[in-house]
Amino acid sequence: MRHTITVMPGDGIGRAVMKEALKVLDASGFEADYVHGDIGWEFWKTEGNALPGRTLELLEKHPVALFGAITSKPKPAADAELSPALKDKGCVYYSPIVTMRQHFGLDICKRPCRSFIGNPLNFVRRGPGGTIEEPAIDTMIFRQNTEGLYGGVEWTNPPDQVYDALMTHPKFRANFAWCPRPELAVSTRIFTRKYTSRIVREAFEYAKARSIDTVYVCEKPNVIRETSGMMLKVAQDMAKADYPGIRASDVNIDAMMMWLTKNPEDYRVIVSGNMFGDIVSDGFAGLTGGLGFACSANIGEKVAVFEPTHGSAPKYADYPESIVNPIAMILSTCMMLEHIGDHARAGRIMNAVKLVISEGRVKTYDMLKLRGCPEVLSQGAASTAGMGDAVVEALGRAGK
Repeated sequence: MRHTITVMPGDGIGRAVMKEALKVLDASGFEADYVHGDIGWEFWKTEGNALPGRTLELLEKHPVALFGAITSKPKPAADAELSPALKDKGCVYYSPIVTMRQHFGLDICKRPCRSFIGNPLNFVRRGPGGTIEEPAIDTMIFRQNTEGLYGGVEWTNPPDQVYDALMTHPKFRANFAWCPRPELAVSTRIFTRKYTSRIVREAFEYAKARSIDTVYVCEKPNVIRETSGMMLKVAQDMAKADYPGIRASDVNIDAMMMWLTKNPEDYRVIVSGNMFGDIVSDGFAGLTGGLGFACSANIGEKVAVFEPTHGSAPKYADYPESIVNPIAMILSTCMMLEHIGDHARAGRIMNAVKLVISEGRVKTYDMLKLRGCPEVLSQGAASTAGMGDAVVEALGRAGK
C-alpha cells in the first residue's frame, strides 16, 4: 500500500536529520508520496505565524506526519525578529508544535528510552566490589500532551475577572495579594479527567501487552494535590477496575529524577502530565545516549506526528557539512511505521540501527564524546549523511 506522508523539516538541523530519515525509509522499500508542510521560524518572521493555516489544512488531508525540529524564542526576541510590516498587527508567537498538538488533539505522547548495545553513551554505574554495570534500559514514557502547564492559559497583569477569581482562593489572598497586578504573572495547570484517563489507559495497555506489572505515575500529588492527585486517583481506580495484576505506583517527579540514575532499568512504564513527562523523558534520554537517540510520537484520534525530541540547534545548522546525529529522527520513522501497521519494516530499520551501533565503526561526534564543531569530521566523527548511509548499508544485513 502506498502512503502519503506530510513532511515538516522545520528549522535548523531538522532539515538535515529529516533528509537522512527519508533516505532510510526509501532504502527500506517503503512506498510513499511525501508532501512538504511549511512550519518554523521563517514563517513567524515573514507571516506572523510559525504554523500557517495551509499546513493545518495539509495535515487534515494527510494525517500521518514526520516533523524535524523547531526554533522557539522568548516573547521579546520573537517580537524583535518579526517583519516590520507585521509589527503592531496583533501577531503573537506560539510554539507551533504545541499549537499543532492542541489543534489536532494530539494528546497521547509516547517517548521510548532504550539503550543500545555498544553505545558508548549508555549509562554505567558502580556495582558490588567496584565492578562496572551497564543496565539495559527499556522505558516507555507516556506524557499527557495537550494540557497541564503547556496549556497556554496564562496572563501577565491578569484582567479583572481572572484576578477577582484568584482572590477568592485563601492561599492567593494570603500569599500574593500584596503584589501589584502589573507585576503578577499567572500560568495555569489544568488537567481534565477525560484526557488524563486517555493517557493513563495507554500506559496500562502498553504494560498489559508486555506483561509488565507496574505503571509508575510520575507526578507530585503530595504538593500539587488537585491535578497530580487526579492523575494518581485515575490510575489507581483503573488498575483496580480494569487491569488486575498491574499496580499503579506513585513516584514523585523529584524522587524519580534521583532514582533514574540509580536503578533506571526498574522503571519500564511511566505516565505523567505534560511538563513532568517532558522532564523525566529528557532525564531518561540522557541515560540512553542523549537527545540524538530520543524519538517520540504525538497521537490523536485522527492525526499522528512523529518527531525527535531535540531542538533545532541553530548553531550547527550552517556548518559546511552537518555533523548532528540523525538516529532520533530515524527511530521516529520506526514509530510512524508501527503506527500504520508496518511492523516488519519498522523492525528492519530498528535492527539496522542496532547493528550500526553495536559494530561501532560509524559514530557521530556525540558518540565519540567530542565537542560539536566542524573539525570533528577530521577527528573521525561521521557526518549526519555518513550515519544515514551506514544505516542504509546495514539494512541489507540486519534481516527481520
